[in-house]
Amino acid sequence: MSTKNEQRATSNEQRFLKLSGLEPLIVTPETNFINVGERTNVAGSKKFLRLVKEEKFEEALAVAREQVENGAQVIDINMDDGLIDGKEAMVKFLNLVIAEPDISRVPIMIDSSKWEIIEAGLQVVQGKCVVNSISLKEGEVQFLHHAKLIKRYGAAVIVMAFDEVGQADNYNRRIEIAKRSYDVLVNKVNFAPEDIIFDLNIFPVATGMDEHKLNALDFIRATKWVRENLPHASVSGGVSNVSFSFRGNNPVREAMHSVFLYHAIKAGMNMGIVNPSMLEVYDDIPKDLLERVEDVILNRRDDATERLLDFAESVVGKTKESKIDLSWREEPLQDRITRALVKGIDQYIVEDVEEARLAADKPIQVIEGNLMTGMNVVGDLFGSGKMFLPQVVKSARVMKKAVAYLLPYIEEEKLLNPQEGDSDNAGKILMATVKGDVHDIGKNIVGVVLACNNYEIVDLGVMVPPEKIIAAAIEHNVDIIGLSGLITPSLDEMVHLAKEMERKDFKIPLLIGGATTSKAHTAVKIDTQYNEAVVHVNDASRAVTVVGDLLQKDTSKGYKKSIKDDYDVFREKFLNRSSSKTYKPISAARRNKFKIDWKTSEIVKPNKLGIQVIEDLDLNILVPFIDWTPFFRSWELHGKYPAILTDEVVGEQATELFADAKAMLNKIISEKKLKAKGIFGLFPANSINEDDIDITLSEVEGRDEEHFTFRTLRQQLQKREGVADYALADFIAPKESGRQDYMGCFCVSTGFGTAELAAKYEKDLDDYNSIMVKALADRLAEAFAEYLHKEVRMKHWGYAANEDLSNEDLIKESYKGIRPAPGYPACPDHLEKLTIWDILKVNETIGVELTDSLAMWPAASVSGYYFGNPEARYFGLGKIKDDQVKDFAERKDISLEKAERWLAPNIVD
Repeated sequence: MSTKNEQRATSNEQRFLKLSGLEPLIVTPETNFINVGERTNVAGSKKFLRLVKEEKFEEALAVAREQVENGAQVIDINMDDGLIDGKEAMVKFLNLVIAEPDISRVPIMIDSSKWEIIEAGLQVVQGKCVVNSISLKEGEVQFLHHAKLIKRYGAAVIVMAFDEVGQADNYNRRIEIAKRSYDVLVNKVNFAPEDIIFDLNIFPVATGMDEHKLNALDFIRATKWVRENLPHASVSGGVSNVSFSFRGNNPVREAMHSVFLYHAIKAGMNMGIVNPSMLEVYDDIPKDLLERVEDVILNRRDDATERLLDFAESVVGKTKESKIDLSWREEPLQDRITRALVKGIDQYIVEDVEEARLAADKPIQVIEGNLMTGMNVVGDLFGSGKMFLPQVVKSARVMKKAVAYLLPYIEEEKLLNPQEGDSDNAGKILMATVKGDVHDIGKNIVGVVLACNNYEIVDLGVMVPPEKIIAAAIEHNVDIIGLSGLITPSLDEMVHLAKEMERKDFKIPLLIGGATTSKAHTAVKIDTQYNEAVVHVNDASRAVTVVGDLLQKDTSKGYKKSIKDDYDVFREKFLNRSSSKTYKPISAARRNKFKIDWKTSEIVKPNKLGIQVIEDLDLNILVPFIDWTPFFRSWELHGKYPAILTDEVVGEQATELFADAKAMLNKIISEKKLKAKGIFGLFPANSINEDDIDITLSEVEGRDEEHFTFRTLRQQLQKREGVADYALADFIAPKESGRQDYMGCFCVSTGFGTAELAAKYEKDLDDYNSIMVKALADRLAEAFAEYLHKEVRMKHWGYAANEDLSNEDLIKESYKGIRPAPGYPACPDHLEKLTIWDILKVNETIGVELTDSLAMWPAASVSGYYFGNPEARYFGLGKIKDDQVKDFAERKDISLEKAERWLAPNIVD
């Protein structure tokens, strides 16, 4: 009687093997034979083995690239050698492969006889790969264990015809082991039959030993049996083994491979590990050689081996060279340089630039001519939407490498001709993240894009005080100043700098950008302080157009006036719109607070009160918690993950960027480039004085009866009847209720090591990977906050011990309780970070510091609160009135001026 799984496996439904790198590979009956490249196997290539032993992994990548270019549809990677740390080499090489889209577009075959190497590869590789291999050699228990893990990793598997008795070396043993393995996988593991690939052992022929005469023929016959009797399974094998007896005679080996494949494919073999450059077209094999090879492969004559050996002597030394498609290298010089810049290929740029230098009168002409011609193409493609930001940043990497090569020659030219040699750039732009702010991803991206359009960039970095910006602008005689900021206090810094530029009678435009900036704030707060043009720029692509218009000699005056006029109109409409809204007094808002029935409301005491520290969290834990959508947004690729990967407009670029990100992420994790630290605490709490929360550290050793107070802010906008005016204090039981409540606070960071790693890439003129590191560190920090909140909910606090939410649910904030953060809509006041830092001793314990503007350093850090009440919800504070600002100042015991400065974006105009 057939089992349910057997019925499933033997049904007539179509089930196809599906693999993927960056691109899918679906193996259907109509699919041609799948070539698996073997040259990235240390046992299959002496060159590859040498490169790996010498740790020349970048050169080893060229071997993989050549295989793909020569037609390999899957690449087999094997690091099994006694003098190599196979696990380390596998992980390192896979990380590099994943970072190369032209290689990683094809699926990977992780090949090893050691399970620990296979599993290390499975943890790194992207897409759906193939494991090569498992077998019954060590018994069914081990076989089941490995098969279940492979299924969990989502990979396909190659099963060797090998059992406890030994390797199958004849027809009957091949089919016996294949049948047993298939039944175990399908019926006991519930392994998809289409994900099973059998390697039925290809052994050498023409060895001179009679017992080897049937090696090829038995494989071909067993292949036919498997395809007819084990539904949906595939058959593969290491094709080069069949010609092992003729090592050194490539023409004969190529013919043997082709003949063997010709007959094996007809029998049903649909995959094979073979060097594509070691194949001859079957019909092109000379007839006399073809006859002798087929006699051997099909065992048609008793003297087949002797006849082939005799004939082989006549073709020794007649070899073919494998060829990579480098036809573009034959194109004219300018076309080659342009292609390198557009495609981001830096392999040949130095030799092409040198050729251009030798042909030019002065080295600077190569930049102004050849390179800028290419970058103009990049700019045009970017501007028309045919290239996307990540590609432009890669183009910049090639440009920088070219310029770096030329610089010594340009400096030498300057010494010989002091009045000559300066580049005729399009303009000079100073860029800086303002005082107190540490975020610079957006600024760096804009800088790279502008540099690609022939603007000279003077980048002052982060946390730059106004006096330094002004001094540098004068020193470098810049044409434009660009300011960046992420946190709300940065807005005030920008206003201050605009005032200083006006006071010092500056006549250059001011660009404003950053996450918290807006056209409204720019028009209302900054434009009014500076008579020259002030422009809000919200993305890198717009920056090029704006800067070009501002510096265009013939039309800039009119453009600047149009900007001023536009901001005047916008400001008037904005202020009129603001004035049309009504706000209630803070006393009335408090009477309309959100009310919880504290007699019946669920309050759960945390399982562990007090402070806990996480010294060095394994980053692997955080990967499943990453929200990738904001990552793509930071590169100006808009869409929701994972749908963005198949988007008609940006899908291809998003997929390539994602591959690069995963490769960098794997490198960061495997090489421990970044360190994750965290600290959190859960404490007894009660709300007091309407909008304040009292925290007691009475159960924290050494700090008995220490109290801290969080000051929260309340909504004041006039709403419809029955809608409450929220403050975070509403979610904590009031002291007078007589019930003990609890809340928590935290700080996590994955930024330790980010600045150093990014600086290393910047030193190597690699802005792309520098920006990538920072973007990934930010995503990991947010993932850390998400992960820790889940741990708190389920374990440390335990009010949601049975929670079962997917990462998508977490992104949608479907959990019970909230974790608002100072500086965000519910609590825009950054000053409350100081209280978190005092309670947790954040700086002293995990080393996360606060700047003058209360930005966190390292930048990839997140801090906030934990509220556990089931009725707690996220909300936006919105605008507040002067009476609450004054009240807030009194509650915090700070000056009204200081309160106004920190709450400025939320105060009713």
